[in-house]
Amino acid sequence: MHLHAIHGGLALEGHKAASAAGDLRACPPPPRLVLALRQHAGLPARPVVAVGERVARGQVLALPEGSGAPVHAPLAARVLAIEDRPLPGQGAPAVPHLVLEPTGSAEAALLAPLPDDAEPGALRTRIAEAGLVGLGGAGFPTAGKLDAARELVIINGAECEPWISCDDALLRAHAGEVLRGARLLARAAGARRVLLAVEDDMREALAACRAAAAEDGGDIEVVAVPARYPAGGERQLIQALTGREVPRGGLPRDLGIVVFNVGTARAAWRAVALGEPLVERVVTVTGPGVAQPGNFLVPLGTPVSHLVELAGGYTPLARRLLLGGPMMGTALAHDDFPIGKTQHCVLVLGERDLRPATEEMPCIRCGDCASACPARLLPQQLLWQARADRLDDAREQGLPDCIECGCCDLACPSHIPLTETFRRAKGALLARDADAADAAAAKARFEARQQRLEREAAEREARLAARKAAAASPEAVAAALERARARRAAQQNPDEPA
Repeated sequence: MHLHAIHGGLALEGHKAASAAGDLRACPPPPRLVLALRQHAGLPARPVVAVGERVARGQVLALPEGSGAPVHAPLAARVLAIEDRPLPGQGAPAVPHLVLEPTGSAEAALLAPLPDDAEPGALRTRIAEAGLVGLGGAGFPTAGKLDAARELVIINGAECEPWISCDDALLRAHAGEVLRGARLLARAAGARRVLLAVEDDMREALAACRAAAAEDGGDIEVVAVPARYPAGGERQLIQALTGREVPRGGLPRDLGIVVFNVGTARAAWRAVALGEPLVERVVTVTGPGVAQPGNFLVPLGTPVSHLVELAGGYTPLARRLLLGGPMMGTALAHDDFPIGKTQHCVLVLGERDLRPATEEMPCIRCGDCASACPARLLPQQLLWQARADRLDDAREQGLPDCIECGCCDLACPSHIPLTETFRRAKGALLARDADAADAAAAKARFEARQQRLEREAAEREARLAARKAAAASPEAVAAALERARARRAAQQNPDEPA
């Protein structure tokens, strides 16, 4: 098929050979599992188990609040604690976590498998029950992306960020399951067309996908896309495959398109065909700071420290620990953080892999940041607006459309921390919008209360006026006089019967 050019982006060294060289490896159970109750976009899930309770693999541990996703037990275990812990990232909030001790039991509490011809509504319900979210990093609940009919489903295997090879390993090992999951997602979305995008340098994965597609009838088109960062971004991939751009402030659904990660597609098939909730994912552990890089099938809640041990431990080169890739990952202060549904890489970089600490210099208006921006933004303009706290102007200039890919940072000769500035500005904008929404809701409640009080006062006045009007009528006056005469007569003749 014809591919379309995307704006900006960078050609980056992959650094994927070491982790992609071997087969997908199993991760033995760690001594403890720690499950954050917010592993998705939205509010934290609500725990439905108690400390000391024994749970089976796949058992529901927490139910969603609002549009979230349930959390299931990755292994048979005993609940040791329910406690608040911080999420990865500087300034990230503390949320409830479940601490589990695996028991080694094979007990499982899986869902009943669904037939291949299950109705789309049943598929969507199962996907929600199984706790599926986007495994590419965004964490949006999968069922929410299937709530309206779509024309095209894109399965995203364009793993463009350096060092990360978990999707490559998954496709090489389980291409058939990914394609079967893609068909289920297409049926659930009512889509007639499915594209599976894989980067052109993932040769073994491409061959495995094409072979699996041919065996299953060839109804899914496997497309090789250029290995250019960030070609795997949702909007960039849509543009490359279809030539259409998601409108500013819009979503892919506005074009009748929905995009899922390859890991999400496989998880969908396992949820439907095997009744298995989302309790594990593939994670890349790599970098010069670990001895034996590789890809592991990891129970959710496994601590980063356990994965580093499986990868041979730290080497003397280790200098910085990241959860995620070098462009969009989160730096960690320690390795006690657990793997959640949206974490796909543990990266330990060496000194020479770090960008030298250089003092920020004035912007020279070269425009390199705008040329590199895949979202077609003007980073130097956004920078000025963000630092001047002109957030409304920044919003109009497209700040919410920034995907925080870091291309502008690498392109900037003045070493200005553009992405970090935009991330903070977006957070401030969200906080301000939330405050405005809270204020509007409070105002609405106050006005509703005032209207209720005024209505009740008017009703009381109407009742009082009605009573006064009734008391002033001739019939009421005559009745009152008659009652008064009867009382006087009774007082004058107390021995006479009434």
